[in-house]
Amino acid sequence: MGMKAESAGIQASRVREERLHAARRVIQAGKDHHAELLLVTGDIFEDNAVDRLLVRQVGEILRAFPGQVVIIPGNHDPLVPGSVWEHAVWQESANIVICREEAPIPLDSCILYPCPLRQKYSTRNPTAWIAPQIASHTSSLPAIGLAHGNVEGLPSLEPDYPIPRSAAAQLGLDYLALGHWHSFARYEDIPGTCRMAYAGTHETTKFGERDSGNVLLIEIAGRGSVPLITPIKTGGLSWVSLEAHLQSPADLAHTLASLNALPNPASTLVRLQLGGILFLENQPTFDTLKQILQTRFLHERLDTAALAPAPTDSSWIDALPAGPLRETASRLQNLSLSTAEENQRNVATHALLQLFDLQRKAVE
Repeated sequence: MGMKAESAGIQASRVREERLHAARRVIQAGKDHHAELLLVTGDIFEDNAVDRLLVRQVGEILRAFPGQVVIIPGNHDPLVPGSVWEHAVWQESANIVICREEAPIPLDSCILYPCPLRQKYSTRNPTAWIAPQIASHTSSLPAIGLAHGNVEGLPSLEPDYPIPRSAAAQLGLDYLALGHWHSFARYEDIPGTCRMAYAGTHETTKFGERDSGNVLLIEIAGRGSVPLITPIKTGGLSWVSLEAHLQSPADLAHTLASLNALPNPASTLVRLQLGGILFLENQPTFDTLKQILQTRFLHERLDTAALAPAPTDSSWIDALPAGPLRETASRLQNLSLSTAEENQRNVATHALLQLFDLQRKAVE
């Protein structure tokens, strides 16, 4: 919550608003499935500097959950002086618990082992404190951990609270709810037995996220039982990435067909990357494709950096007036196809496509 969503351009405010709608869908999913607890594993907020009215809005949404809401601060919204967790809405909401200590929380249905974060980066395993504590867990109630960090083996450029891939089994937890990564991911101890998972973000954040926009319904019969994990879709927007490498005139028509087949265009953000060759006869189809992108979808991004006019078709260059203009076009075409320097090739390709478009319009 509070992300700037700059990648969505002029639709950034719609993207931010949809995150609030998705939070309400999370609450509704909990009601529909008679969930007793709502566990939030960090990074509710983009940072601790978000607008306090937004903090109030989120708190009001969460307090509508009929059961208990348990939250751990993450590395984006760590538990520090002046943080979002000092807002009055949390104290006003009797059903919301902000975990401020590494200590077991006994509840009627389970015992929670929360791992709240107090800084943005750390090389320590946030779940390490649980091991000595769980040794005294003699209850028949399930033992559930809440942690925020980077499961070992996932890419990370910064020290990012490393969590062992088999942390749940090592610690003796019945389930370990994970936060930090935006996509749904399961970690099995043995084939078919999963005791830890990332739910991912409740609403997709950006292009490229594999399986986000979910909440997880976790059902545990008792201590030692294998959890039943069911993803429930809560995201309202679709972020679709398409790629096409054009090698024949028919390829662009196939790309256009894929674009036309996308459902719910009014709530879909599309990123289309085109590479290969743009053939002269494809220009009308290319124009149609650009118009559909610009008018049908909530947001579009068209990347043609790797696209070049057909090298075997120089008729449009030959049609240019003899002199510097034709010579420039020929030189740009050669650069776009032959230069080894990627930046030069991209610049040449863009310039050539612009010149091609100007020439076509002049003929019209």
